[in-house]
Amino acid sequence: MKLLVTGGAGYVGSVCAAHLAEAGHEVVVLDDLSTGHRDAVPDGARFVEGNLAEIAGTVLGEGGFDGVLHFAARSLVGESVVHPELYWDNNVVAALRLLEAMREHDVPRIVFSSTAATYGEAEQVPILESSPTRPTNPYGASKLAIDMMLTSYATAYGLAATSLRYFNVAGAHGRYGERHTVETHLIPIVLQVASGHRESVAIYGDDWPTPDGTCVRDYIHVEDLAEAHALALANAAPGRHSIYNLGSGQGFSVKEVVEACREVTGHPIPSAVAPRRAGDPAVLIASSAAAAAALGWQPTRTDIRTIVGDAWRFTQDRLPV
Repeated sequence: MKLLVTGGAGYVGSVCAAHLAEAGHEVVVLDDLSTGHRDAVPDGARFVEGNLAEIAGTVLGEGGFDGVLHFAARSLVGESVVHPELYWDNNVVAALRLLEAMREHDVPRIVFSSTAATYGEAEQVPILESSPTRPTNPYGASKLAIDMMLTSYATAYGLAATSLRYFNVAGAHGRYGERHTVETHLIPIVLQVASGHRESVAIYGDDWPTPDGTCVRDYIHVEDLAEAHALALANAAPGRHSIYNLGSGQGFSVKEVVEACREVTGHPIPSAVAPRRAGDPAVLIASSAAAAAALGWQPTRTDIRTIVGDAWRFTQDRLPV
């Protein structure tokens, strides 16, 4: 298939684009490089630099596209609270422009990078797709708005659409991995301590109602995530918008993640307890039963040391010699 991957120079987008190119698909990556990296565009993919909202129609207008995988978005929760306009514009408005370009040029299917942030503070664990969607920040709200947009386009225009709601993505795929200018994710932050770029890692609260007092999260390997995108693309059906949670189905506490990083890196990784952050749930774990049943998807890289090990190898490969 000929596929457009928006945001394909970013972390998840580049890994998914690489998997698709390795599988023999014709991949076109569209990215403005505001947070992505030119050297993350996979070998064999064609790169188009530009603003999605401005040039989606031009790119799709060349014709022959069988589908879109849409990753391009702003994704910093804190920034979305301070500057919500960036998220309504860069996420929601840009998605609308993309869908209109797809409709104009008869592109039949889309797989959308959604998020567990659409659920907000979950009432039950593990979280199901039927759980209430009550996002607590504009980032999660912008992703939910796009999910709703996809439902309406599937109903009105026969679009084949799938939203994949990720939990905590980590790990790496060879030379494709996580490197953000502003890092907010636990595993890369802990590995920055091991690589000498931070002095210590903050643990936000050690009095949560969990076995060791620290927050518990569901981590999914980025390669398992890429495989889910390929399956979603193959199973998308005209006139239907499907939504699936993607996680490992098990949780690891902050202390467990830090300890796994110590074991993998051999670094002591100093840590210090800090006050709880407002809005942090104690436990977030996904149910991926729907993705297993509908797509035949099962995560296979679920051990936290495997996830950390791949992320650490990527980090080491980028350290100066």
